[in-house]
Amino acid sequence: MVSSLPKQRSLWISYIICSRLLIASSLIFVLESYLYFIPLKRAYANDSALWTGYWLFMFLFAFFHIFLVFADAWSRFQNYKRIKDQFFYFGYKTRIVNQYIGSKCQRLAVETAADELGFGDEVRQHFKAMGYKWYHFIPSFMVQDPLFIFKRYYWKRTFVEKHYAPKYDYLALEKSMAFQQQG
Repeated sequence: MVSSLPKQRSLWISYIICSRLLIASSLIFVLESYLYFIPLKRAYANDSALWTGYWLFMFLFAFFHIFLVFADAWSRFQNYKRIKDQFFYFGYKTRIVNQYIGSKCQRLAVETAADELGFGDEVRQHFKAMGYKWYHFIPSFMVQDPLFIFKRYYWKRTFVEKHYAPKYDYLALEKSMAFQQQG
Protein backbone atom coordinates (compact mmCIF):
# COMPACT_ATOMS: atom_id res chain seq x y z
CA MET A 1 0.00 0.00 0.00
CA VAL A 2 1.23 3.50 -0.82
CA SER A 3 2.62 5.21 2.29
CA SER A 4 2.31 8.84 1.15
CA LEU A 5 0.22 10.55 -1.48
CA PRO A 6 1.07 13.44 -3.78
CA LYS A 7 -1.51 16.22 -4.03
CA GLN A 8 -4.78 14.67 -5.20
CA ARG A 9 -7.19 16.08 -7.78
CA SER A 10 -10.96 16.01 -7.64
CA LEU A 11 -12.61 13.22 -9.62
CA TRP A 12 -13.93 15.71 -12.19
CA ILE A 13 -10.44 17.00 -12.94
CA SER A 14 -9.14 13.42 -13.18
CA TYR A 15 -12.02 12.57 -15.54
CA ILE A 16 -11.09 15.47 -17.81
CA ILE A 17 -7.39 14.61 -17.76
CA CYS A 18 -7.77 10.89 -18.45
CA SER A 19 -10.45 11.53 -21.11
CA ARG A 20 -8.89 14.56 -22.78
CA LEU A 21 -8.46 12.96 -26.20
CA LEU A 22 -12.00 11.64 -26.16
CA ILE A 23 -13.42 14.99 -25.05
CA ALA A 24 -11.51 16.69 -27.88
CA SER A 25 -12.86 14.06 -30.30
CA SER A 26 -16.42 14.71 -29.15
CA LEU A 27 -15.97 18.42 -29.84
CA ILE A 28 -14.70 17.59 -33.32
CA PHE A 29 -17.74 15.36 -33.92
CA VAL A 30 -20.06 18.15 -32.74
CA LEU A 31 -18.42 20.51 -35.24
CA GLU A 32 -18.50 17.85 -37.95
CA SER A 33 -22.21 17.21 -37.30
CA TYR A 34 -22.91 20.91 -37.65
CA LEU A 35 -20.90 21.11 -40.87
CA TYR A 36 -22.83 18.13 -42.30
CA PHE A 37 -26.16 19.59 -41.17
CA ILE A 38 -25.70 22.73 -43.31
CA PRO A 39 -25.61 20.89 -46.69
CA LEU A 40 -28.26 18.46 -45.41
CA LYS A 41 -30.62 21.37 -44.81
CA ARG A 42 -29.78 22.81 -48.25
CA ALA A 43 -30.29 19.46 -50.01
CA TYR A 44 -33.60 18.93 -48.23
CA ALA A 45 -34.78 22.43 -49.18
CA ASN A 46 -33.88 21.73 -52.83
CA ASP A 47 -35.84 18.42 -52.79
CA SER A 48 -32.75 16.46 -53.81
CA ALA A 49 -33.39 12.96 -52.50
CA LEU A 50 -29.93 11.62 -53.41
CA TRP A 51 -28.03 14.47 -51.74
CA THR A 52 -30.42 14.55 -48.80
CA GLY A 53 -29.78 10.84 -48.25
CA TYR A 54 -26.01 11.31 -48.55
CA TRP A 55 -25.82 14.28 -46.16
CA LEU A 56 -28.26 12.62 -43.75
CA PHE A 57 -25.99 9.58 -43.59
CA MET A 58 -22.93 11.77 -43.01
CA PHE A 59 -24.72 13.82 -40.34
CA LEU A 60 -26.02 10.75 -38.47
CA PHE A 61 -22.60 9.09 -38.65
CA ALA A 62 -20.92 12.10 -37.00
CA PHE A 63 -23.78 12.73 -34.57
CA PHE A 64 -23.84 9.11 -33.38
CA HIS A 65 -20.10 9.26 -32.73
CA ILE A 66 -20.59 12.04 -30.17
CA PHE A 67 -22.39 9.55 -27.94
CA LEU A 68 -19.94 6.73 -28.65
CA VAL A 69 -17.04 8.96 -27.64
CA PHE A 70 -18.74 9.91 -24.37
CA ALA A 71 -19.45 6.23 -23.65
CA ASP A 72 -15.78 5.50 -24.33
CA ALA A 73 -14.74 8.33 -21.99
CA TRP A 74 -17.01 6.91 -19.28
CA SER A 75 -15.37 3.49 -19.70
CA ARG A 76 -11.86 4.95 -19.52
CA PHE A 77 -12.82 6.79 -16.34
CA GLN A 78 -13.98 3.50 -14.81
CA ASN A 79 -10.61 2.02 -15.82
CA TYR A 80 -8.82 4.97 -14.21
CA LYS A 81 -10.62 4.48 -10.88
CA ARG A 82 -9.93 0.72 -10.86
CA ILE A 83 -6.26 1.21 -11.81
CA LYS A 84 -5.77 3.86 -9.14
CA ASP A 85 -7.17 1.54 -6.47
CA GLN A 86 -4.94 -1.29 -7.70
CA PHE A 87 -1.84 0.92 -7.72
CA PHE A 88 -2.68 2.22 -4.24
CA TYR A 89 -3.14 -1.25 -2.80
CA PHE A 90 -0.42 -3.21 -4.65
CA GLY A 91 2.00 -0.45 -5.61
CA TYR A 92 3.38 -0.13 -9.12
CA LYS A 93 3.14 -3.46 -10.95
CA THR A 94 3.65 -3.91 -14.68
CA ARG A 95 0.95 -6.60 -14.73
CA ILE A 96 -1.58 -3.91 -13.76
CA VAL A 97 -0.32 -1.61 -16.53
CA ASN A 98 -0.33 -4.41 -19.13
CA GLN A 99 -4.07 -5.00 -18.66
CA TYR A 100 -4.73 -1.51 -20.03
CA ILE A 101 -1.96 -1.03 -22.55
CA GLY A 102 -3.98 -1.78 -25.69
CA SER A 103 -5.21 1.70 -26.62
CA LYS A 104 -4.03 5.28 -26.27
CA CYS A 105 -7.08 6.18 -24.20
CA GLN A 106 -6.47 3.30 -21.79
CA ARG A 107 -2.81 4.29 -21.52
CA LEU A 108 -3.93 7.83 -20.64
CA ALA A 109 -6.15 6.39 -17.89
CA VAL A 110 -3.16 4.42 -16.55
CA GLU A 111 -0.91 7.49 -16.72
CA THR A 112 -3.45 9.67 -14.92
CA ALA A 113 -3.86 7.16 -12.09
CA ALA A 114 -0.11 6.60 -11.88
CA ASP A 115 0.67 10.33 -11.84
CA GLU A 116 -1.73 10.83 -8.95
CA LEU A 117 0.06 8.17 -6.90
CA GLY A 118 3.63 9.06 -7.88
CA PHE A 119 4.22 6.23 -10.38
CA GLY A 120 3.95 8.28 -13.57
CA ASP A 121 7.60 8.02 -14.56
CA GLU A 122 7.62 4.23 -14.12
CA VAL A 123 4.50 3.88 -16.26
CA ARG A 124 5.91 6.08 -19.05
CA GLN A 125 9.19 4.12 -18.98
CA HIS A 126 7.22 0.88 -19.25
CA PHE A 127 5.26 2.22 -22.23
CA LYS A 128 8.54 3.26 -23.85
CA ALA A 129 10.07 -0.18 -23.18
CA MET A 130 7.00 -1.79 -24.78
CA GLY A 131 7.53 0.36 -27.89
CA TYR A 132 4.64 2.78 -27.47
CA LYS A 133 5.20 6.33 -28.66
CA TRP A 134 3.03 9.44 -28.26
CA TYR A 135 1.58 8.97 -31.76
CA HIS A 136 0.32 5.40 -31.27
CA PHE A 137 -3.39 6.20 -31.32
CA ILE A 138 -4.80 3.14 -33.09
CA PRO A 139 -5.58 0.42 -30.53
CA SER A 140 -3.59 -2.80 -30.89
CA PHE A 141 -6.72 -4.95 -31.15
CA MET A 142 -7.83 -3.05 -34.27
CA VAL A 143 -4.64 -4.06 -36.04
CA GLN A 144 -4.69 -7.64 -34.74
CA ASP A 145 -8.38 -8.25 -35.47
CA PRO A 146 -9.76 -6.16 -38.37
CA LEU A 147 -13.26 -7.54 -37.72
CA PHE A 148 -13.21 -6.19 -34.14
CA ILE A 149 -16.39 -4.17 -34.66
CA PHE A 150 -18.39 -7.40 -34.86
CA LYS A 151 -16.95 -8.79 -31.63
CA ARG A 152 -18.69 -8.57 -28.29
CA TYR A 153 -15.47 -7.86 -26.37
CA TYR A 154 -15.00 -4.65 -28.34
CA TRP A 155 -18.42 -3.24 -27.50
CA LYS A 156 -18.32 -4.40 -23.89
CA ARG A 157 -14.82 -3.18 -23.06
CA THR A 158 -14.95 0.00 -25.11
CA PHE A 159 -18.37 1.47 -24.44
CA VAL A 160 -20.13 -0.28 -21.56
CA GLU A 161 -17.55 -0.75 -18.83
CA LYS A 162 -19.42 -1.32 -15.57
CA HIS A 163 -19.48 1.45 -12.97
CA TYR A 164 -16.57 1.16 -10.56
CA ALA A 165 -16.86 2.78 -7.14
CA PRO A 166 -13.41 3.69 -5.77
CA LYS A 167 -12.49 1.80 -2.63
CA TYR A 168 -10.57 4.73 -1.17
CA ASP A 169 -11.27 8.43 -0.65
CA TYR A 170 -7.94 9.78 -1.86
CA LEU A 171 -8.58 13.39 -0.89
CA ALA A 172 -9.30 12.33 2.71
CA LEU A 173 -6.33 9.93 2.68
CA GLU A 174 -4.03 12.70 1.45
CA LYS A 175 -5.07 14.96 4.33
CA SER A 176 -4.83 12.13 6.85
CA MET A 177 -1.36 11.08 5.70
CA ALA A 178 -0.15 14.68 5.69
CA PHE A 179 -1.49 15.11 9.23
CA GLN A 180 0.24 11.91 10.41
CA GLN A 181 3.56 13.00 8.90
CA GLN A 182 3.34 16.33 10.73
CA GLY A 183 2.55 14.71 14.09
